[in-house]
Amino acid sequence: MANRKLIGILTWREGTTFKEPKYFRNLINQGKELGASVFLFSHRDVFVKQRRVRGYVPDKQGGWRSKWFRWPEVVIDRCRTRQPGYLSFRRKKHFLYANSVFSNKWNITEYLWTDKTMRKWMPRTEFYSEKALQAYIEDFPIVYVKPGNGTGGRSVLKISKIKGGFLLIGRNKNLQHKKWQVTSRDAMVQRVNLWVDQEQIRNGHFMVQQGLDLELQPDRPSDTRLLIQKDQQGKWSITGLGVRVGVLNSATSNLHNGGRATDFTIFMNNRFGEVKSKRILHECHELAYYTVQKLEEKYGRMLEFGLDIGIDTSGQIWLIEVNPKPGRDIFLGMGKAKLYTKAVRNPLAYAMWLAETQKNNS
Repeated sequence: MANRKLIGILTWREGTTFKEPKYFRNLINQGKELGASVFLFSHRDVFVKQRRVRGYVPDKQGGWRSKWFRWPEVVIDRCRTRQPGYLSFRRKKHFLYANSVFSNKWNITEYLWTDKTMRKWMPRTEFYSEKALQAYIEDFPIVYVKPGNGTGGRSVLKISKIKGGFLLIGRNKNLQHKKWQVTSRDAMVQRVNLWVDQEQIRNGHFMVQQGLDLELQPDRPSDTRLLIQKDQQGKWSITGLGVRVGVLNSATSNLHNGGRATDFTIFMNNRFGEVKSKRILHECHELAYYTVQKLEEKYGRMLEFGLDIGIDTSGQIWLIEVNPKPGRDIFLGMGKAKLYTKAVRNPLAYAMWLAETQKNNS
């Protein structure tokens, strides 16, 4: 036991409730198999002067029990919901972190847009304003309005030009499906302004974005989720990817909005044929490796990214979103349990490698 690496998972906690209990149990179990002790904690559980952390591990009743831990050798930041005090604590760098503090969607978009190579994969995006909305509606048949700090497809609104007006489809903060059809541009702008006011998340701002025709199946949006992670040698490696197909007439393809997961190669072969499908796959890989390189240059050491990649009806590739704390349930949805397990293990294997490397260099 003395040689086991101690890895802490910094996350959101309310009492003994955690946001991703199933994933965290898998993470802790995989840690045991790899020879590491893994525990959960929030920023309020750290006692700096005593160099101790009150951590949480699963109990036998399906809940969580707390116990004291020594200072972890590496911490993985999995805090997907920021609680008061989290950011100031995180910036103090008490621990060796496997991943750096990241930024919101707008800042990431703005930074990546400055790179000419990245720009060919990025839909046009800017801060939401009435003027920007009017210009985008003029230039594109589909326009998206989305929060710069949103997750899971919440508060995303899709605006399409249709015969006799505009069709607006979206899901609100509570993931309720919303749909309006309006005949005039003024009515559309009024409805979108109301959406932006009502759907604001933590005083964040909205973006207006060039819409893409991602309906590779009739009336169903689809996108590709690609998971790229550091491995046990500290190198970036693509773990896997899959296609998410949304429900009929939905604005997004998120799985928890009713979408389904399917095998990338089978889906793309059916849509584009084998030769074009291979080219698309190669370019998805190229995009992933280039993106993570650019992001680490800006933000420092990172651990993993989930890239949401749009492939439009012509086969062109677009980077829709970058998530530094991604889910991996798409692999379970595809029936690939071994790939899911690998996706859970990789961050731990990297954290163990990082701890050993730092120890040898100190």
